[in-house]
Amino acid sequence: MLAVLRSLWDEPRPPDAPRRVWRDWVLAGVIVPVAVLEGVLRPDLPWRAVSVGIAVGLVPTVLWRRSRPLLMVVICFTVTGLPSVLTGEPLSEMYTMAYQLILPYALFRWGSGREAATGLVIMVVAASLTTAGGHGTGADTIGAFAVLSTTVTLGGALRYRARARARELDQAKLLERAQLARDLHDTVAHHVSAMAIRAQAGLATADSRPEAATDALRVIEAEAGRALAEMQAMVRVLRTDRPMDLTPGRRIADIEHLAGHTPSGPRVDVRISGDLDGLPPSVEAAIYRLAQESVTNARRHARHATRVEVRVTADDASVRLRVNDDGDGGLVRPAASPGYGLIGMIERAHLLRGICVAGPDPGRGWTVTAVLPRTGAAT
Repeated sequence: MLAVLRSLWDEPRPPDAPRRVWRDWVLAGVIVPVAVLEGVLRPDLPWRAVSVGIAVGLVPTVLWRRSRPLLMVVICFTVTGLPSVLTGEPLSEMYTMAYQLILPYALFRWGSGREAATGLVIMVVAASLTTAGGHGTGADTIGAFAVLSTTVTLGGALRYRARARARELDQAKLLERAQLARDLHDTVAHHVSAMAIRAQAGLATADSRPEAATDALRVIEAEAGRALAEMQAMVRVLRTDRPMDLTPGRRIADIEHLAGHTPSGPRVDVRISGDLDGLPPSVEAAIYRLAQESVTNARRHARHATRVEVRVTADDASVRLRVNDDGDGGLVRPAASPGYGLIGMIERAHLLRGICVAGPDPGRGWTVTAVLPRTGAAT
């Protein structure tokens, strides 16, 4: 139990907490006139001028709620709770003050474990002192604690849900890195095998043809350089201790197997053109994986689609893949919220020094475009 409490206490702040965005300024701009309007329409409001002043004066706490969550909670509960305890009367009963519930939510969503625990104690003490002063009935007290508990729980739940999603995205990237490392392993094994063969040939002909041994050394030198480059690339992308699958990787020619028509999906048309000779196995495997994932996504998510076009073209510098469908899947596959499959595609292209972009077409349909350099991760 102590270990659990200590881990909660040592919980760091979530990374990349957003600062002030335009929505925060809009919220602040709405709260101020609403508070003034409530003060005008409620002449029976106790301490009307002071209450409106407090409601307006605490608006800046909304702007700093993510960068300074604990400080904003302390300011809010001190300003609203302490005068009420000292005077014996509720200082503010404005409905507009409900916006302050954003602060406990932000504390548990963006604060550290220490800040959340400290802020919770401050909020409970302030609410208890207000209750002890006889402000409100028992039902009001229970309702206030229920609303505060709900807000705190919501902030904590969204915090850990965001962290779970971040872990899932990291896992998807790690699996893609492991897959790419396997493909690079195939490339390194190819170069090492070529060196071994040339060395055996040079030894066999060294006595009768000394010049053959020299040629073999040149080939071995070139292959060793390429193998070293691929090995360095594999070390860069390998980020997991899972054992690698050493089965042969896919090739661009295997994309042809994706073509055809299924009873419950659109027809897939594949066209491959350009100079594909001499491509590293890692690039060929990446193009196949990207095409396979794109076709799978189109069959699953492209509503009312009748066709999926897969185009692979290669030139002297790069290999380009384009997969598009004619469905209206853009309505359910927003580019701003990529799935794990798309995350893996982008990660694989990035590791090979390329790019991968996916999004809806202007009219209808969805297009995935990837461009990889011919030299792959060894670039």
